[in-house]
Amino acid sequence: MRKLILIIMLIILATFTIPIIFTIRFGDGEKNVKETGETVENIGNNELNEEKKENFAQNGASLIGENYEYKRYGTVKVLHTKDNSIEEMKMDEYLLGVVSAEMPADFEEEALKAQAVVARTYTVYKIEHNQSKHGEADICDNSACCQAWISKDDRMARWDEDKRESNWEKIEKAVSSTAGKVVTYNGEVIDAFFHSNSGGKTEEVSNVWGGSDLPYLQSVETSGEDAYSQYQSEAIFTKEEFEKKIKDKYPEFTIDYNDENCIKVIEYTQGDRVKTIKIGNLELSGVEVRSLLALRSANFTTQISENEIKFTVKGYGHGVGMSQTGADSMAKQGSNYEEIIKHYYTGVEITNL
Repeated sequence: MRKLILIIMLIILATFTIPIIFTIRFGDGEKNVKETGETVENIGNNELNEEKKENFAQNGASLIGENYEYKRYGTVKVLHTKDNSIEEMKMDEYLLGVVSAEMPADFEEEALKAQAVVARTYTVYKIEHNQSKHGEADICDNSACCQAWISKDDRMARWDEDKRESNWEKIEKAVSSTAGKVVTYNGEVIDAFFHSNSGGKTEEVSNVWGGSDLPYLQSVETSGEDAYSQYQSEAIFTKEEFEKKIKDKYPEFTIDYNDENCIKVIEYTQGDRVKTIKIGNLELSGVEVRSLLALRSANFTTQISENEIKFTVKGYGHGVGMSQTGADSMAKQGSNYEEIIKHYYTGVEITNL
């Protein structure tokens, strides 16, 4: 009888004790963090404790990256202009193609991160404001319309074989380490324009596309851009070529080269670009002259010789927002991606979607 009572007591004790032991061991949410796989498996609560956060960071993995859960805009519909097909892909998968198309992989990591955040912001703004010109697609892969995009296979094929893997890993890191990050002004996602090279000073948006200025798109100076090939270029036309390009749009155009003021800048912009210029009997904007003559920017000077007209051009692109070469220059000087973004976009914050 005593043995029976003892056995019953042991069974009761085991029934209550074993769950307590397991609760103490696992109830606070033990995590298995793979050292380099960028994957976190959670058991219990979803928070990483401070010790594991520190270990995770030391192993070089990202706390966001592939594990970042987009609450909105997690996918994007992209129009491929080559065949007019529409492909829906994850936001950061799309951004891999944008960053690798828009910025050289040998640029500094912080510049690539800045490009990733700005490209994500640009995409989200277009979606939020229904700016797509492509039917069911949110955006296209043509930089003349939206922003450039290239597939991984095409991008890899254009890189030297010995740099393909390291270049792609660098692009992946730039996108994954900034996953979900966008640029905002007063809590709203901004219209994040960017360009290749500002020629030393960016431009206010109204001087390029008219309308009102935006408080976050002010003209700012940037140093170090003269070290890049995009900083300066020349365009030389015979007088006949020059006149034909103008007359294609303005048949009434005439010019007297004996007049020393036959080509004269009337006004410059805040970004040191030509705002208004007199050419013969016409008065044109610098932006229009750039378009008519296919110049790299509206920051130009002219020199007339006996048979030719030479345009010396500073910068590459419209000049609004972030300069890509300027971003790389700032990164080389020690700036991180947040500092780069806040330099080119006045008064902004970087937040998560």
